[in-house]
Amino acid sequence: MTYMRLFYLKYKKSETLSHKLSWSHYFELLKIDDELERGFYEKQCLLENWSIRELKRQKKTALFHRIALSKAAKQIINLSKHGNIIEKAEDVIKDPYILEFLKIKENCNHSEKEFEQKIIDNLQMFLLELGKGFAFVGRQYRITLDNTHYYVDLVFYNRILKCFALIDLKIGSITPQDIGQMNAYLNYFKKEEMPEGDNEPFGIILGTENENVIIEYALGGISSKLFVSKYKLYLPDKKELQKKLQTLLEDKINNK
Repeated sequence: MTYMRLFYLKYKKSETLSHKLSWSHYFELLKIDDELERGFYEKQCLLENWSIRELKRQKKTALFHRIALSKAAKQIINLSKHGNIIEKAEDVIKDPYILEFLKIKENCNHSEKEFEQKIIDNLQMFLLELGKGFAFVGRQYRITLDNTHYYVDLVFYNRILKCFALIDLKIGSITPQDIGQMNAYLNYFKKEEMPEGDNEPFGIILGTENENVIIEYALGGISSKLFVSKYKLYLPDKKELQKKLQTLLEDKINNK
């Protein structure tokens, strides 16, 4: 009865309801107090055809806050009204990526090869974390430069952006050498793999740590679409993210 009353209060205008969402979806959405956050998850359910299970997971992993923290105040409001519309590579990037479904203990010593295998074993969940439009192409994708073979950890294709997405997995800090290597991979894909009419590929280097100053200088002057993000093996502290987002919104409003 309580949720029926909430439903009436939050959705007074019946024309705002989507017939594509079930009562179970709205039941989960009504648990969200913040209107901006609730609006975002509602729109994402429609955009990406989320199941109840996926909606619950994305709420737990604080997807709204992870995306919103990298946006301007006006963009955050647009997130709530329209969802995360994918128009460029930056729109699919998250920082951090939450990979709790791999079930790797936080302090477990695992190799990059083992990490990659875990992702392959849980590919469906990894695709959901990447977001809408991604299709798996291959792992350890071989490219040859000057008769030397190199291997891209994971290659995907995004049908919305019409481009390849290259992912390199790192344990520990990301180095300038890692960035240079990914840049070489992207240049190779531009010249040798990119179909006519497609957009340029983009690359994501995923690591558990990143040194912001080093990465800033390493990325300087690189024309390729190259992103460095963290990944976490556990669920984030949502209250802490809410606090950060509130502070960010207040700072942006005060600095107008």
